[in-house]
Amino acid sequence: PALRLSGSPALRLSGSPALRLVRSRIGRRPTWDSPVGPHAGGAHVTGTSRAEASRARIWREAASAPEHGTVAKKAYDIDDMMRRIEVAVRPYPKAALFELAERGYDGAFEQLTACILSIRTRDEVMLPTALRFFERARTPAQVAALSVEQIDAMIRSTSFHERKARQIREIAERVEREHGGRVPCDAEVLESFRGVGPKCAHLVLGIACGEARVSVDVHVHRVTNRWGYVRTRAPEQTMKALESKLPRRYWVEINRLLVPFGKRICTRTRPHCSTCPVLEYCRQVGVTEHR
Repeated sequence: PALRLSGSPALRLSGSPALRLVRSRIGRRPTWDSPVGPHAGGAHVTGTSRAEASRARIWREAASAPEHGTVAKKAYDIDDMMRRIEVAVRPYPKAALFELAERGYDGAFEQLTACILSIRTRDEVMLPTALRFFERARTPAQVAALSVEQIDAMIRSTSFHERKARQIREIAERVEREHGGRVPCDAEVLESFRGVGPKCAHLVLGIACGEARVSVDVHVHRVTNRWGYVRTRAPEQTMKALESKLPRRYWVEINRLLVPFGKRICTRTRPHCSTCPVLEYCRQVGVTEHR
């Protein structure tokens, strides 16, 4: 039912933009016995605290907000958004493949191997596993000389390690046999390897080969849809949508930045909207509760 606040236009409780504004600003759902309840007009606020009066004012403002659309959001300025996110994620660990590249593991075979290890595995697990593995074998020839059992023993901490061990050895053998020991910077060839999809292929091309490619993981997919910048159902659709509208200079950077941003700030549940550096641009699509 509609809720009237001291003669203001009706505020519907079922997910209106106005209510979402209120909940984002006061940080909780109001209760009927609170000073911001249904009779919280100016004359009914007792003045017990400035916070209570402030919450009542917010509710009155929200009641007269437009029924449709998002309140007080800026048009997307992707340059400004990327700059702000760059600053916000500096204290946090880098996305694992970019961290490996900074440590010198920036070859196409190393990046491809690391990306396979990362599938369904947290960066905190994958990174030390990859470093240990590369101490033993970094090139296709070195990996092909190992048995599947030896590889499996070294990557056992990752998810689906047995399958990954077979895939990594198979790729090493093919690279040696078909490509002279060097992974080609070719998306079609990369995706022909078993277990390699667009995400890993594009990360390899972007990091190891210097090509502008969009790589979409769960964080890039979730965050860009939450912004309302794209509206897609699957990462592959997000990749195509970003390729059509994101400036090419950010095609590689968006993965580097949004992975730590999605892990630490724009989290899957209860995102940290109160401290988000791009809140004024974000449409907060699907956000029902935040910190």
